[in-house]
Amino acid sequence: MTRSTYRYALIALVFTLFGTLLGTQFHTALSPDDAVEQFKKMKEAFLLISGKYVHQVRAKRIAEGGVAGMLDRLDPHSSYIPPEEVTRQRDRIRGTFGGVGIRYDILNDTAQVVSPIEGGPSEEAGVMTGDRIVEIADSTAIGLSEQGIRNRLTGRKGTEVTFTVYRPLSDERLTFTISRGEIPLYSIHSSYMMDDRTGYLEIGRFAKSTPDEFVRSVNELKQKGMERLVIDLRGNTGGALQSAVQVADEMLGTPGQTIVSMKGRTARARQTWRTQAGGILASAPVTLLVDGNTASASEILAGALQDHDRALLVGRRTFGKGLVQEPFSLNDGSILNLTIGAYYTPVGRFIQTPYEEGKQTAYYQKKVTNRRDAIHHVREYRERIPDSLTYRTKHGRTVFGGGGILPDYVIQPDTASLSGFLQRRELDRIFAFFAGEWFSKHGQQLRNTWENRSDTFLSRYAVPEAAIDAFWTYAENKDVLTLATPPDAANPDRQVYPHAAAESSREIVQAHIKGQLANVLFGEGQGQPALNRVDPTVQEALSLWDSSRKLAEYHTTETGRGD
Repeated sequence: MTRSTYRYALIALVFTLFGTLLGTQFHTALSPDDAVEQFKKMKEAFLLISGKYVHQVRAKRIAEGGVAGMLDRLDPHSSYIPPEEVTRQRDRIRGTFGGVGIRYDILNDTAQVVSPIEGGPSEEAGVMTGDRIVEIADSTAIGLSEQGIRNRLTGRKGTEVTFTVYRPLSDERLTFTISRGEIPLYSIHSSYMMDDRTGYLEIGRFAKSTPDEFVRSVNELKQKGMERLVIDLRGNTGGALQSAVQVADEMLGTPGQTIVSMKGRTARARQTWRTQAGGILASAPVTLLVDGNTASASEILAGALQDHDRALLVGRRTFGKGLVQEPFSLNDGSILNLTIGAYYTPVGRFIQTPYEEGKQTAYYQKKVTNRRDAIHHVREYRERIPDSLTYRTKHGRTVFGGGGILPDYVIQPDTASLSGFLQRRELDRIFAFFAGEWFSKHGQQLRNTWENRSDTFLSRYAVPEAAIDAFWTYAENKDVLTLATPPDAANPDRQVYPHAAAESSREIVQAHIKGQLANVLFGEGQGQPALNRVDPTVQEALSLWDSSRKLAEYHTTETGRGD
């Protein structure tokens, strides 16, 4: 027997044994006679491709393509995770990973360092804000996605990685060899007092550490006099379900209330999570900020607080991801994240945006249309929602299903003015990049003047006129916007605005540059007070405390258990 023949015979034997086992599992668990026959077809096709295709193929590549093809016929959120990605994802859920300690973003196909993490390996090695990562381990890094950069830089703690940066300020390339360290991933990105009574807390993700971080931050704010709280979930794409449940539990003081229910075919996929007694924030007024990137576990928290009349939701309709994936380990260490159930809010709303199996493109196109209508045509959008998707809370408020969580108060964006354009949250990265480049030129002076003085910096630092002028040039060079001298040349749909509009937007630009410089100087989230002062969603929310207080009053008098 030749080596090649032996190899294919071994593959066939493995598939035969696996097929026998799988067939047994099918018959004992589900009993679909056709399933075994269809699996045989897959096995035959795999062996034919492996043995007779005109070019030699890699069995792993074919197998992974088959798995991906099967998932493409299902829902939008079942997924396959290659073995090399599994460890990274598990580390991120735990809250730590082996990395080099930088915050970066992609601009024009190149990863740019937004800031080194204080005390991390990169800061100690001399990596600077504004550095552009051009090579990793002797391979080009230009053109890599954010995930691609992350895959190459992160790894097992203690291992080394070599990467090269281009530093525009000195027009030189520098190469660093850095030992990966344990980098903490904090969930609470910002926490501070907005005034004598009002606390602000931004939850950027849900990890194992989130409930402890939440309790610690709320206690610190209470010690500073907090009587009411703004919780910012905008941009929070989810994470650990149990952490979101625990945070909800801290704000729902009556024991036995439903936080979220999961429904599916198996007993494991049919569960309900309920509140325990107590809670660190059981009755104070709460306003919750959400947007189109608030997803999954974040929507569970938002839905629970809205259904129980516990918090006022302000912002824009959430993403609408309410399908539950369970990870199943495959033989090579890879993971099949298979949808096994669906999440429902306490009053029975299905969080997931409706979809047809196998039609992912149409699904995302429909999401874009729904998101636009739920922002720009709120009244018409609500009127189109059928009675079957209209629900009542315990205290008689109307809430809506049909995918995502529609906030109580919708903030409509200003799409016609330059000021409105600059206040779009997706432009935060442009301001961050600009601040990084400005810092690379003026950082030493800023450090000498303001180091360890974050509060004073936020209250007294004046952004130079030169920085504001440089931002307009930077934004135009990056094709972010155009300032046209003739007023009649303006076209907001193409991000072309009258040059005179720059003056009226000066305060917004100042606040964003100041906030992003604070993030570079003092750490992630430290510039949020400056950003919030010009954030229309935050400012509108601060005018709605009467509504939040009325909701909180329900929870100062309730007694007993259950829904």
